[in-house]
Amino acid sequence: MTNIPHLHQLLPHDMPMALVDELIDVGETYIHCQVTPSESNLFFDSESRTIPGYVGIEFMAQSVAGWSGYHAWKKGEVSPIGFLLGCRRYQADASAFKENEVLDIYAEQVMENNGMAVFSCRIEHQGKVLASSQLNAFVPTKEKLDQMLNRNPS
Repeated sequence: MTNIPHLHQLLPHDMPMALVDELIDVGETYIHCQVTPSESNLFFDSESRTIPGYVGIEFMAQSVAGWSGYHAWKKGEVSPIGFLLGCRRYQADASAFKENEVLDIYAEQVMENNGMAVFSCRIEHQGKVLASSQLNAFVPTKEKLDQMLNRNPS
């Protein structure tokens, strides 16, 4: 996987909003990323030395965005803009992610139809599931995105 661009190049995010650190593995329907909570993370709490557990949803969403960016890259296209429409059953066993604990983020596509997709996601530390959820996302076509942004009113 060394010829794949760095994860941040696959995300349609600029720093400091690129929250996930590294792409570990990716395939047709799945992605595995990692993040290590540290002071460089926008949501890091310097008093508790943690990142709030609710940020896990964004870790999952950015992993899904990395998956989408990877598939665009394979086709020679730019990473698409996507929208997190919501999540279902977000469950976190901890209220925060601890500093320097490597988190593994896994996302697997459950279904896709006309740009709408559902991913089953989880965050683990050393094999123990810390959070899980089902994410609903939408990646519009370029024409639909232009229309949504009023660049091409119809």
